[in-house]
Amino acid sequence: MSTILLLLLLLALPPPSAVALTAEGLALLAFKSAATDDPYSALSRWSESDPDPCRWPGVTCANVSSSSSPSQPRVVGVAVAGKNISGYIPSELGSLLFLRRLNLHGNRLSGGIPAALSNASSLHSLYLYGNRLTGRLPVALCDLPRLQNLDVSGNALSGEVPLDLRNCRSLQRLVLARNAFAGELPAGVWPEMPNLQQLDLSSNAFNGSIPPDLGELPRLAGTLNLSHNHFSGVVPPELGRLPATVTLDLRFNNLSGAIPQTGSLASQGPTAFLNNPGLCGFPLQVPCRAVPPPTQSPAPPSTTTPLPSTAAYGRHPPIKTSLIALISVADAAGVALVGVILVYVYWKVKDRKESRRRDDHGDGDSSKSGLCRCMLWRHGSSSDDASSCGEDGDDDEAGGGKYNSGGSGGGGDGELVAIDRGFRVELDELLRSSAYVLGKGGKGIVYKVVVANGTTPVAVRRLGGGGGGADRCKEFAAEARAVGRARHPNVVRLRAYYWSADEKLVVTDFVSNGNLATALRGRPGQAVLSWSARLKIAKGAARGLAYLHECSPRRFVHGEVKPSNILLDADFTARVADFGLARLLAVAGCAPDGPPSSGGGGLLGGAIPYAKPTGPPPDRFGGGGYRAPEARAAGAKPTQKWDVFAFGVVLLEMLTGRGPGADHASPSTSASFSAPVSGSTATDRSGSGEHGAVPEVVRWVRRGFEEETRPVAEMVDPALLRGGPALPKKEVVAAFHVALACTEADPDLRPRMKAVADSLDKIGS
Repeated sequence: MSTILLLLLLLALPPPSAVALTAEGLALLAFKSAATDDPYSALSRWSESDPDPCRWPGVTCANVSSSSSPSQPRVVGVAVAGKNISGYIPSELGSLLFLRRLNLHGNRLSGGIPAALSNASSLHSLYLYGNRLTGRLPVALCDLPRLQNLDVSGNALSGEVPLDLRNCRSLQRLVLARNAFAGELPAGVWPEMPNLQQLDLSSNAFNGSIPPDLGELPRLAGTLNLSHNHFSGVVPPELGRLPATVTLDLRFNNLSGAIPQTGSLASQGPTAFLNNPGLCGFPLQVPCRAVPPPTQSPAPPSTTTPLPSTAAYGRHPPIKTSLIALISVADAAGVALVGVILVYVYWKVKDRKESRRRDDHGDGDSSKSGLCRCMLWRHGSSSDDASSCGEDGDDDEAGGGKYNSGGSGGGGDGELVAIDRGFRVELDELLRSSAYVLGKGGKGIVYKVVVANGTTPVAVRRLGGGGGGADRCKEFAAEARAVGRARHPNVVRLRAYYWSADEKLVVTDFVSNGNLATALRGRPGQAVLSWSARLKIAKGAARGLAYLHECSPRRFVHGEVKPSNILLDADFTARVADFGLARLLAVAGCAPDGPPSSGGGGLLGGAIPYAKPTGPPPDRFGGGGYRAPEARAAGAKPTQKWDVFAFGVVLLEMLTGRGPGADHASPSTSASFSAPVSGSTATDRSGSGEHGAVPEVVRWVRRGFEEETRPVAEMVDPALLRGGPALPKKEVVAAFHVALACTEADPDLRPRMKAVADSLDKIGS
């Protein structure tokens, strides 16, 4: 009888699997129950029949020990992002005491952010951007002692920024952009957040003045984004205390007054202050009116007291006659000296004109001596057109010299024009010198030519024929002069150019050690690029691009930043090449084979408008693999932010050994990319929902950092880990962060190249 009773009792007990699921698993099942729609079945494998949730998709566990329990698997990460899940965030997730990362971005979650999440005391990264969350930002989140990353952008959160936000002292990244926050920013918050590195409050409804203590964020980097709000008043001079690497974005506000020129404010570009109708002064092209007089003028002197100047005047002795004579003689001598100088200059100019006139009359074919007779850049000239060169051009004042050829190829005479005095070579010498082909493609054939008695190697790119008249020749000359004026140690210089009816050449520096693409792939007998060499190359290329963007005469947009356009010398110093080349090809009438990239080496302020190609876009994993997402839109106008994105992809390739896409991986790595989720259409800042818009390497690395699904060692190029010294982890991680900032899908969030170069220069220094 007792046996029967025991069997009945056992049958009445629930099955073991029903009670085996841990408390953490039950908390996660609360999130599954809160999901009203799961179109991609992302949570379908979350089952209460499992003993623990550690094998569920999107859940990461680690062995954690505590004082009250031995080491056992605990949930440390939940990443269910970009799945278009509808529902709400349950407060039960706050019971995950060992949770470090909660990533629910790119869904359709609604409702508020539960304050109970503050109970997850180990939480350091909370990513909820790209949902439909409403309500206020819970102040209780600042009770999390380890919270470093808080991104709730792209929701419908409202209310004011609470003063208690200052309790988030460990916060490094605060992104509240694209919400409905309003009111004034409280003062006294920002000095209490000394670790803050990124602050984005853009696209809200904040009003009032900008708190001056925003300038007391010593570790801020990247972009301080306050754009698209209703801030009013003046730009606080205290913002000049921010690090020089910080880029301001104050666009689309109601700021007024003169822009302060203090500290880092003086180095900001005009883009930072656009669409503030009341702002004036540098760097905007809006002059400020005269400073109004003070509201309280000093009291006028009493009329009963004689003016000191009047009293003193009567006591001064008269000027002596000898002093008057001395002043007169000095004045006369000065006038005479000026007259002598003017006469000398007049006769000197007249002699030169007569000499050229005699030379012209002595040459019976002077009227046919070339399609473009005077294409000389004059030092100090700011004109970018051909107005600085005419029939009376002066070779002695020009930056270089021109060398006529008696018809190379039978298409009429041409000229070899040296950009500056440092390059002297005759065209005949150039054509006779030994040469071998360095490369051949749609943009012409490149030769290495040794001139100056075999001592000076140069690179000569033959653009081909194309014909063209005098107007096109002058346009070509103007473009070549603009490229030739770009002079920087990390930029390949244009030394000379040649134009004739059937031949166009450009002569540049020869860089002896190949390019970055070849160096990353490895050459026979050459060691793998070390970390120090890669960092040096990245710093040099960034400085070169920053110069082209900020300091070159035309503020160039390169348009085709990629490893093959970063040349290396014997010391692995990077030299940026091929900027402005597509413009020269277009003017010369020698269009490259196939559709050019939409960047096309365009120039800001160039004389030739950019024409969007009508053919199909280039292969995504060819040169186009480095192109920014917005560059792929029809009719897109090239901007410097395209170059920033492309440089970020190049930097990621140097760090990971992987090219822009899985089909473009470097041979130094054998691992494949993790495939994107099938069918996902959600779009986030990494572009993971727009396959083809953002290179796969960008999505792969961004997922690794935001979701922390893999250690940095798994993302670094394996070639850097094989032998050699140990990698400096802090330097590598800092370089990854720079690359991720450059490859933001939103161009407004990308830093300027100057800020990128400054950030890289700080690494390892």
